[in-house]
Amino acid sequence: MRAVVYESFGGRPQVRPVPDPLPKREGVVIEVRATGLCRSDWHGWQGHDSDITELPHVPGHELAGEVRAVGGDVTRWRVGDRVTVPFICACGRCPSCAAGDQQVCSQQTQPGFTHWGSFAEYVAIDHADVNLVALPEEMTYETAAALGCRFATAFRSVVSQGRVRPGEWVAVHGCGGVGLSAVMIAAASGAQVVAVDVNPAALDLAKQFGAAVCLEACPEVVSGVVEATGGGAHLSLDALGHPVTAANSVLSLRRRGRHVQVGLLPSGPTPLPMDRVIGWELEILGSHGMPAHAYGTMMDLVASGALRPDRLVARTIGLAEAADALAEMDRSTAAGMTMIKP
Repeated sequence: MRAVVYESFGGRPQVRPVPDPLPKREGVVIEVRATGLCRSDWHGWQGHDSDITELPHVPGHELAGEVRAVGGDVTRWRVGDRVTVPFICACGRCPSCAAGDQQVCSQQTQPGFTHWGSFAEYVAIDHADVNLVALPEEMTYETAAALGCRFATAFRSVVSQGRVRPGEWVAVHGCGGVGLSAVMIAAASGAQVVAVDVNPAALDLAKQFGAAVCLEACPEVVSGVVEATGGGAHLSLDALGHPVTAANSVLSLRRRGRHVQVGLLPSGPTPLPMDRVIGWELEILGSHGMPAHAYGTMMDLVASGALRPDRLVARTIGLAEAADALAEMDRSTAAGMTMIKP
């Protein structure tokens, strides 16, 4: 098969032939019909996950496609099934999985990180009976792939972890794929949203997706959020993953507000205003993907048209362009999601 491959962290990715994957006994091989280009892929290429990633490597973790090979122990899936997967593939056996918390499985695998991913014509997925999600016939592969990391992560961050309620103010710091998804989901949940970003194009999209207020990120942005929300947000998310946006998110809250850390932070300490956390009884929450069994509510909202992840896809490219697109992510000012069709 053809795949995007890098031989060293930060080394130039190339598209070249590599051996086809084979399914494990509890796994499947999926023919990739669409896969998203995510900033997490860039982090992996830079070596930020070098403790779990072996070289040479094929990135890619947001995917949808058709099952093409099935391991002997798989009972729920057949060749030809249209599927997507969470970017965290659970083992189905550990205590976290038994509790329904597959998103924090202690034995998790992640395509594009722990093993070769979906910037390829085919990808292997472990423990298929636990991790695959069936697609409605009317859902396109591009829409389904948009769900796998950023949209599903944002959905759980806003709805489950953030416990958003109609009429609340929600601040979203960083309007990349996760942030724009969070804006759309919070607005669809009846919340009023303040979107913050440095990119005017991203803020334009945030407004289209339901943001009531759009603020350009600047040193005074916290006071801008507090003023716009009449005293601070009830719920605030750092959807970028930077010490400054994490602190700004906490400081944007009203008393007894809830901060959800969604964006991956760089290694090392991240100072947060813990005096504010204590004095105002703020909640600090993490959010890490969403398990396959929880996709039903989100899929129903997508099918009804209440949520439109397809509107997040700003461009579609081929596999030949994906190598350059990955390498240029840290310099790109493009808003919305980039989808790859192998």
